[in-house]
Amino acid sequence: MSWNSSTTVPDRIFASLPYLLPLIVGVQFGIFLFREFPFLSILFVPLQPLMSLYYGIPFAGLIIFFVLLFAVVRNDNISRFIRFNTMQAILLNIILAITGLVVQLLGKALPALAVQTLFNMLFLGTVAAVGYSVVQSLLGRYAEIPTISEAVHMQVR
Repeated sequence: MSWNSSTTVPDRIFASLPYLLPLIVGVQFGIFLFREFPFLSILFVPLQPLMSLYYGIPFAGLIIFFVLLFAVVRNDNISRFIRFNTMQAILLNIILAITGLVVQLLGKALPALAVQTLFNMLFLGTVAAVGYSVVQSLLGRYAEIPTISEAVHMQVR
């Protein structure tokens, strides 16, 4: 979808940055794949400083959520393109957080193979969604992820 076909290069860069948040949260689900394929973990080494900050500061996720929501998504002075991508990154992060909580609660009741499969799916799905969204953002296009983008369009006016 193209609401505004003329996006500036800074807008494209700033629109792709919020996707670091779901990527940082989604990396934790790659634990089984990293054990099987250690070379994959090398690709995520550049995220290590951000992950240390995110997991090292108490309530960092909640603070980042509110800052992005109120300072970016609800700020009409920022372009719709940036606000859309920020809200989409927030929703991806919420989905990952809720899924992580459910897996923690049901983790003992689920067979190990089911947990491993779920983790692998979440990790690969996160990497695919973030990769697609970042590429689309850098190209100046709206990344349309089914259901999530529809919810974002309702939130971002």
